[in-house]
Amino acid sequence: MSGVRSVLFSFASDSYRYAVREIREAFPGEHRFERLGAEVARLADTAVPVEEFAAACDEGRIMFVRHLTREIAGYPLDDLPTEPELATTLLEEITAKSVAVQTWVDGTGSSYHHLIVDALAARGVTSTRSGQEIVVSGVAVGKQLLIGVNRLADSLSDWPGGRMRLARGDERVSRSEFKLEEAIATFGLDLPAGGKALDLGASPGGWTRILRQHGQEVWSVDPGSLDPRLRGDRRIHHEATTAGRFFTSNRVRFDVVVNDMRMDQLMSARMTLDAAAQLRRGGLAIVTLKGGGKNPLDGARRGIDVLRERYDVLHARQLHHNRNEITVVARKHE
Repeated sequence: MSGVRSVLFSFASDSYRYAVREIREAFPGEHRFERLGAEVARLADTAVPVEEFAAACDEGRIMFVRHLTREIAGYPLDDLPTEPELATTLLEEITAKSVAVQTWVDGTGSSYHHLIVDALAARGVTSTRSGQEIVVSGVAVGKQLLIGVNRLADSLSDWPGGRMRLARGDERVSRSEFKLEEAIATFGLDLPAGGKALDLGASPGGWTRILRQHGQEVWSVDPGSLDPRLRGDRRIHHEATTAGRFFTSNRVRFDVVVNDMRMDQLMSARMTLDAAAQLRRGGLAIVTLKGGGKNPLDGARRGIDVLRERYDVLHARQLHHNRNEITVVARKHE
């Protein structure tokens, strides 16, 4: 999957200019960008291989792009192809007998999911919504349906346009749970079985609950209270104090530290830096860097530079469930 091709990329509606700036800095040269909708744009006729684009995103050099696909076709919504026509176009790009079909709408209207699924099925290609090596994307934006094909490994997310949808069950403690769940799934994080985790600024306990679901014994640090549903869990230790005071008295060494505290990027990064002393060598840190005012990109970069004093930064991205923030995953220096 190489050569000169247009790439469709997704982003938060207010982050387009930061995504473009990052792409230009990661790949110097002449580029033509076309914003197609609120959350999707085209890098037109680019020689940048999508694999290199994806690697720059995965490494955190590009933080404000959520999803990638190689554009192979576009159709006016009032003149869509027949199923045989669409199947012929798709099979010029696809050799797999089973693919994921992921469709979404930037705006309002139909996603045309069944058009793609039925076209493939008529030619013997089965489809699911996720979990395949090859992803066929369809995005209805403006007055057109754009079709893309990409490897899952280069798509950044196994959800349509990077829009991860999670169930809002009664068991949830807070909306913030979605952020940690998405980070674990998107970055393929494998928390150690029976590990010990430190949750800074834990109240009311959303991230603590997700850590427990992943088999961690959790020390939840916050002067505020935890949700009553968490209090009976003997593997949750509520430390009703500040992070600084906890650090001075703690003797436990943790496998994971998470930090979703309401601080600016530098303060949050410095707090996570202080927490490195509580981690085992090679321990994992997951932190959200929030805000940034008029320049969230440079603010996030300053926070990441602070983290690098004691961590190797593995991933940094504005995920679907992030608002004005970046999720960073880092590993303590060995």
